[in-house]
Amino acid sequence: MRGLAFSSLRVGECYRLINYGELFEFELISILDKDEFLLKDLFTLETYKMSQLIGFGKGDDLEIRML
Repeated sequence: MRGLAFSSLRVGECYRLINYGELFEFELISILDKDEFLLKDLFTLETYKMSQLIGFGKGDDLEIRML
């Protein structure tokens, strides 16, 4: 995994995640567990969990960057 580690993500900050060629931009709303976060999509404004983004696994291109 390139970019930031899950443990360095902070509530209220915005991030870009790339996984299996898909791009997601989100704001971290809350930390639910060690590797589970509540996110708000910056384009659609819907909320979802991190597990929904990486539900099919972590691809070789997995990268999280701060916006």
